[in-house]
Amino acid sequence: MATTADFRNGMCIEFNNDLYSIVEFQHVKPGKGAAFVRTKLRNLNTGRVIENTFNSGVSVTQARIEKRPHQFLYKDELGYNFMDSETFEQVTLEEKQIQGYEFLKDGQAVDIFFHAETEKALNCELPPFVELMVTYTEPGMKGDTATRTLKPATLETGATINVPLFVDQDTLIKVDTRTGEYSERVK
Repeated sequence: MATTADFRNGMCIEFNNDLYSIVEFQHVKPGKGAAFVRTKLRNLNTGRVIENTFNSGVSVTQARIEKRPHQFLYKDELGYNFMDSETFEQVTLEEKQIQGYEFLKDGQAVDIFFHAETEKALNCELPPFVELMVTYTEPGMKGDTATRTLKPATLETGATINVPLFVDQDTLIKVDTRTGEYSERVK
């Protein structure tokens, strides 16, 4: 058991008979009345974010979540298939369980979170940055690095993101998987 004083971002709790991860929290001590904790919770099964207010000092059940390294194998009609890097067991996840699924390429290393008691796969987390090849984009202008004008580019995974004008086709770039934005060219 944990209390609201133990809250931290990323902590997993059991709430309303479901598993939630704390996205953000704020301790509030008003001038009049009792203190409370305002939270944003992400449902680990559906991905939906809800807001909830807990009275200060309330006990909550902390869920045991394990992070295990996996490798992306392929996508089929059942979902995305991954292999455990240590036991070589395979697990299939739905698209909604993978944050940044459009940046997955074959052989990509990822972390999959499992509920320790039920051994159920909850969600998949890609590395913060991945290197991807630009397969198509309009020709750029040499030396146009001063402005922050962007153009669409299609990546090797099929995802489309906006890149600066100087990025050409067959250029290796680094993409932020959390925001889906261009980060830099890879030399």
